[in-house]
Amino acid sequence: MVGYDPGAKGVARSPEEAALAGSAAGMVTRALISPFDVLKIRFQLQIESVSSQRPVGKYSGLFQASRCIYSEEGLSAFWKGHTPAQLLSICFGAVQFASFEFLTEVVHKTTAYDSQTAGVHFVCGGLAACSATVVCQPLDTLRTRFAAQGEPKVYSNLRHAVSTMCRSEGVLTFYRGLSPTLMAVFPYAGLQFFSYNVFKKLLAPPPKAGNSGGNLRSLICGSGAGVISKTITYPFDLFKKRLQVGGFEAARLHFGQVSSSTTRLTFTEEHIWGIQASSPVFPVQVRSYRGLLDCMTQIAREEGVRGFFKGLSPSLVKAALSTGFTFFWYEFFLNAMRNLRLEQRTNSLPEDQKER
Repeated sequence: MVGYDPGAKGVARSPEEAALAGSAAGMVTRALISPFDVLKIRFQLQIESVSSQRPVGKYSGLFQASRCIYSEEGLSAFWKGHTPAQLLSICFGAVQFASFEFLTEVVHKTTAYDSQTAGVHFVCGGLAACSATVVCQPLDTLRTRFAAQGEPKVYSNLRHAVSTMCRSEGVLTFYRGLSPTLMAVFPYAGLQFFSYNVFKKLLAPPPKAGNSGGNLRSLICGSGAGVISKTITYPFDLFKKRLQVGGFEAARLHFGQVSSSTTRLTFTEEHIWGIQASSPVFPVQVRSYRGLLDCMTQIAREEGVRGFFKGLSPSLVKAALSTGFTFFWYEFFLNAMRNLRLEQRTNSLPEDQKER
């Protein structure tokens, strides 16, 4: 069970162990779910409706988008932005789980609440995710920019992206979309930990069965928690992505209409790619978002309520796999470290005490 457990046998886990297990879980999970993340971001940033029945944009469905990206950009496109995404996952996992273990322990020792109740996990999980978000937001913005760009690439590598963004947009651009992120991440992470706690207790094996099937149970409970939390909080994730790519219109031209949080412009091929003036010109409409409320209003007016849930299908698949694998690997690595620690303690005992 995640969180501080006063009834756990042996030495309580340290914040360092929680951070190490959380970062390892994030790293492994990120490598597995990256393709779904790229698909989700492409859907979220497409202004036109995402519909296989009436396709009007570049991407109209999960399988169509997968084939399109693969044929145009190759297999590696599904891992675009993987370096900043891995840094994000490692950093976020370490801060989130270390903070969660610390907060649940503080709650248990300083209040009358039990650290293993679902309500405590909701509050502590939300606060832990908010702290991790503030620390890791620049990496999330970089990940989004890399996943959003098509061909030819605007940013050649991580160093080029950081220097270009700092020079042309300023340091604060790395924190674009922070408001909707914090608004979404508290209930999202809180619901993840809340639902995981509830599912683990519902699917707990009989006392005599021990911990049989514990890893599979963690995967199933985590997947269910991910689907529930993602569905409820999804629109805020879409708002964040739209705001994060403001000032990044050049990389979005081949994907249809473009959203921007800075200005309203009309681009031509000459403006973007520097080709001859005699080349054909095609106007590209740029959405201008002045902030979170303006973003919400424009999406509702121009794209309808369904616009708030663009990319939900790959996002739910990703959420089920991501949350399931995250809790699975977190508990796996924690158990591995605990067993290693017990083995080291046993080996350090005198021979007569080992026999006892």
